[in-house]
Amino acid sequence: MPVPLLDLAAEYRALRAEIDAALARVIDRTAFVGGDEVRGFEAEFAAYLGAPHAVGVGNGSDALELALQGLGIGAGDTVVTVPFTFAATLEAIVRVGARPLLVDVADDFTLDIDATAAAFAAADVRAVIAVHLYGQPADMDRLMPLARRHGVAVIEDAAQAHGAWCTVAGARHRAGTIGDAGCFSFYPTKNLGAMGDAGALVTASDDLATRVRLLAAHGEASKYTHVIPNGRNSRLDALQAAVLRVKLPHLDAWNARRRAIAARYDDGLAGLPLTLPPTRAGVEHVHHQYAPRSRARDRLLAALGARGIGTGIHYPRALHLQPGYAGLGHAPGSFPVSEAAANEVFSLPMSPFLGDAQVDEVIAAVRAATIDGGAASARRPG
Repeated sequence: MPVPLLDLAAEYRALRAEIDAALARVIDRTAFVGGDEVRGFEAEFAAYLGAPHAVGVGNGSDALELALQGLGIGAGDTVVTVPFTFAATLEAIVRVGARPLLVDVADDFTLDIDATAAAFAAADVRAVIAVHLYGQPADMDRLMPLARRHGVAVIEDAAQAHGAWCTVAGARHRAGTIGDAGCFSFYPTKNLGAMGDAGALVTASDDLATRVRLLAAHGEASKYTHVIPNGRNSRLDALQAAVLRVKLPHLDAWNARRRAIAARYDDGLAGLPLTLPPTRAGVEHVHHQYAPRSRARDRLLAALGARGIGTGIHYPRALHLQPGYAGLGHAPGSFPVSEAAANEVFSLPMSPFLGDAQVDEVIAAVRAATIDGGAASARRPG
């Protein structure tokens, strides 16, 4: 039985009537940019997260850049982040003219807090972007007091962590609501996905929300009154907002199914020569990706492909080794945990619309490939 890495058609089929009705509503009103649909989604998403403000923007990449701009980060400023993430995280820093200061990830693929502390002590850092990779929040319980002591602004890259929880100072918070700004992508493959590009910035700051709204709409405070000179066009369109409003009420159930699938994978793949994805204590993972590791990844993926099992690699090369970031001056070996992860990590099918029989087919295929192929052993982190 073939099993795709992701089946967006299954998600659409499950909600076809609601989605089609929402799209028709927007088309009938002919209000395609802004308006009631966008305001409605912003209010509903903010309420879901428990945040005072959600500002719809064009995409998750823009959300990161606008967060930096809104916080006054620009030329000559230093921003800490990790090299094991999608390029948009680092790209946003470069685009505002700031200097990226990279630190390695921990075994759970999120920001190494000890390395971050050393970076804060060694440089005049203005902001840190903590990436909640694969649906697992970074260690915000340790990061927040550290950042506050050093006067560093905290931006959460929550593009893969819609609905995740994190415990900070003994209280549970949704990912994206803990730092100064939380940045979300609603790219169609995300846990909460639109039918095109879309994003949002979440914040508790009235001033930051106001400034980001201005920046994202040409600096326009009222029609043809432009109060910021460096505004841009990064608006969430009404069609995407309408689709997101349909999907948002299903997000918690979908995330619960993702956790059930991850647990099934954990049980079925236990004892194999793989490193299974860790879940850190104090968080509720939402498993945007289920990403184990193998030192024989290429051979394993070829065997899975031959059986019709979809796989992916998120991400095959750490950003400091990408040609576009060679100017940062980092040689191979600079961030060994990130580099090892890039060489070993792979993604198995993960979607709330996967059936148990499909998950079991994936497990059987992985077991056959690792046992028959003799994949090199790897440890499972705690």
